[in-house]
Amino acid sequence: MTIRVLVADDHEVVRSGLRSMFADTEIEVIAEVATGKAALEAVTEDPPHVVLLDVRMPDVDGLNVLGRLKLDYPDLPVLLLSTYDNPTYIARAVALGAAGYVLKDSGRDVLLDAVRRASTGEAIWTREELRRVTGALATPRLAANVEVPLTQRESEVLRQLALGLTNKEIAQALSISYETVKEHVQHILRKVGVTDRTQAAVWAVRKGLV
Repeated sequence: MTIRVLVADDHEVVRSGLRSMFADTEIEVIAEVATGKAALEAVTEDPPHVVLLDVRMPDVDGLNVLGRLKLDYPDLPVLLLSTYDNPTYIARAVALGAAGYVLKDSGRDVLLDAVRRASTGEAIWTREELRRVTGALATPRLAANVEVPLTQRESEVLRQLALGLTNKEIAQALSISYETVKEHVQHILRKVGVTDRTQAAVWAVRKGLV
């Protein structure tokens, strides 16, 4: 049976590489897009069997696209593609219901296996990936419906943090100093009641902040 795949990645060389990998297999690329918004539109126009979704894209990042797709198409398998082996990205992907998280430097066989398994509804998370984020996903405070009094700036920093940005990148995005970002992050962790950035990111996802 043909497995119909939508590829969403803002780099043409990546899209071309994926097409080459799928050549002479039962996996067919039915559409290619370069932005998050275009991915959402493409799924609406012609739902695929599997979505391959880059994490970092212009306009709407892949994790936000994942969240929106899961609201409208809860059974649609979505595989995250990324250059970054980032525990925050992985934790958010698990929390949002992705079928798996595949690094772009993975071999052809790994990617083909991931798409085939995802198309059957199977989650392809490895034990190692889940082990890395289990603490973040299981933290009791994260699941509690607790209102946390974050300032407007802390909320802005938390949203950037949950997107996987480093303190330096957050400082650049918000036009504030690196030291100020560090201070805000510490306040956020204390107020939310967590011990690291990954837990804070998962909390932000569950509160609908990102």
